[in-house]
Amino acid sequence: MDLLTNFIDIFMHLDKHLNTVIQSYGTWTYMILFLIIFCETGLVIMPILPGDSLLFAAGAIAAMGSLDPVWLFGLLTIAAIAGDTLNYSIGHYLGPKVFQLEDSRFFKKEYLERTHQFYERHGGKTIIIARFMPIIRTFAPFVAGVGRMTYLNFIAFNVVGGILWIGLFIFGGYIFGNIPAVKHNFTLVIMGIIFVSILPGIIEFLRHRYGKTK
Repeated sequence: MDLLTNFIDIFMHLDKHLNTVIQSYGTWTYMILFLIIFCETGLVIMPILPGDSLLFAAGAIAAMGSLDPVWLFGLLTIAAIAGDTLNYSIGHYLGPKVFQLEDSRFFKKEYLERTHQFYERHGGKTIIIARFMPIIRTFAPFVAGVGRMTYLNFIAFNVVGGILWIGLFIFGGYIFGNIPAVKHNFTLVIMGIIFVSILPGIIEFLRHRYGKTK
């Protein structure tokens, strides 16, 4: 219960906590954010780390002068690209070992080949779209590695997806944070962060609902 209370407190007072980090660690705040984004995208066991909401909040706070949006964009783009690359490498290394038993009940080379063929045909858009889907973005590069998606194809879409993801949320938050009413009322930023957090779910619900009516 205490853990949940602390989490809610941090989320609802993100400005205070992030500003405390900035005041306590100064320029090291960039490295802290770098590590969070790197781990969220690079370690398949870390899908619960903040992504979209953290980027949006950092951009909004940058609008208030505490952080440099250009530095945020540059460093966190590198973190996102490097994270996906690590995740791909782990999947590429583990994939053949997992699927090496031909007669395994759940894992067969046939499944690996199907995954490979899927990522060769649709892997590019999957890597880019997954950037904007919490949890899925943590697993997509891992599965691409398991499926042996051609590395040059992967890295190209990884770079494009990373730039789009970081740029949209950092500069989106920055523009939002520069609105006069928002600058004087951080509650609006919190509302924006909440909206950003639930937006992927709303889009997926509408897509699923619309698809059923077709």
